[in-house]
Amino acid sequence: MSEQIPVQDVTPPRPKPAETVELYAAREKIYTRAFTGLFRNLRIVGGAFLFLLYFGTVWLDWNGRQAVWWDLPERKFFIFGATFWPQDFVLLSALLIIAAFGLFFITVFAGRVWCGYTCPQSVWTWIFMWCEKVTEGDRNQRMKLDKAPMSGPKLLRKSAKHTLWLLISLATGLTFVGYFYPIRDLVVQIATFQADELALFWIGFFTLATYGNAGWLREQVCVYMCPYSRFQSVMFDKDTLIVSYDPRRGEKRGPRKKGIDYKAQGLGDCIDCTMCVQVCPTGIDIRDGLQIECIGCAACIDACDTIMDKMNYPRGLISYTTEHNLSGQKTQLVRPRLIGYAIALLAMISVLGYAIATRSLVELDVSKDRVLYRENEQGRIENVYTVKLVNKAQRDLTFVIQAEGLEGLVYEGRREVHTSAGEVLSVPVELSIEPEKMPSSTNTITFRVESPDDPSIHSDAKSRFIGPSVR
Repeated sequence: MSEQIPVQDVTPPRPKPAETVELYAAREKIYTRAFTGLFRNLRIVGGAFLFLLYFGTVWLDWNGRQAVWWDLPERKFFIFGATFWPQDFVLLSALLIIAAFGLFFITVFAGRVWCGYTCPQSVWTWIFMWCEKVTEGDRNQRMKLDKAPMSGPKLLRKSAKHTLWLLISLATGLTFVGYFYPIRDLVVQIATFQADELALFWIGFFTLATYGNAGWLREQVCVYMCPYSRFQSVMFDKDTLIVSYDPRRGEKRGPRKKGIDYKAQGLGDCIDCTMCVQVCPTGIDIRDGLQIECIGCAACIDACDTIMDKMNYPRGLISYTTEHNLSGQKTQLVRPRLIGYAIALLAMISVLGYAIATRSLVELDVSKDRVLYRENEQGRIENVYTVKLVNKAQRDLTFVIQAEGLEGLVYEGRREVHTSAGEVLSVPVELSIEPEKMPSSTNTITFRVESPDDPSIHSDAKSRFIGPSVR
């Protein structure tokens, strides 16, 4: 009888099916509670100023025209007393870089205060939330209203809310387009049904964008669409001011009656009322620690301080603080990274200010005729040019055109030209010289324009004077 050879099963176990990770969670509607407090008042004042700046600036006049106007067809950008042209695009680029460094600086110093107080998404969202409160009531009333079946009063409240949303969105879109199309003319044309189709398209686009972002998407924009929430943590350090809950003071959480010695029961100052969660526009619990959804609006601080006052506890259970402070260490507000951003920011602002203050108010461009040269009736070598002048000033100016660089060079044509504010003028210019006075066949010359009204307004441009080969 043959012996059986023992066999061992070495087949690896089948792997468990991979878990599906959802990168996007279905939105749960957030019902925020009304509250009061210092930071809410600061946000209202700041938001009112931004609204006044946005909706009011477009109606200001300056020297008979709109004070701030991006005239795209004419490629002119009017900002009060200054006119900018496409050639000044580098200044806009510098301004955007400065804004970025300013955001970096404030983030290192105080976290996401930009998001909580001045970001347009946040400001418009707070306004839309106020519309909800006015038309549908506070948090509990809105929750009950959404659960109730459709009825006449519910339809009326919902219609009133969406009407307010659409009116604010329409005003936002109209104002935005008004910075690119004279707002007074635009309003009259819309009222008389004569508005341009392109203008109507962009008004509708920005109306729907505002309505969708501030009315429906809200915190979804901050959490999923805004890149700032993703890279902000890279800029934070342990000395950055952030909205934080103090677990050493707050834990252990639990309800209690006023006047009872809760310390003897092992409880902290947090009564677990969840008010901090109910007022949060992104629906997070700040007691779970810093999260990317937190926009630093300090609504939870105001709500918690109100509860602490009612319980006769010290304020500051939730506050603007730092990780070092929470761990009992000393906070260093002045640190190398912050100093570096501040120095870079001040340097760029200084350079931009100098560039704007010293930029030339006249643009000069010289183009040579396709004919290299010709000999005129006097036997002189002649070159023809087109001198293009751009008057960047907001007033009429006279310019004198000169050409130099060759001894014996004779200028023929108009030397003095008059330009209106913002005018682009092309002037034909003929230069001639005796052949024997040409040092070479190709010579560098310089055109110069200068205003006798204001000698500080001038510009130079180089070109070539071409003649026959010199033997």
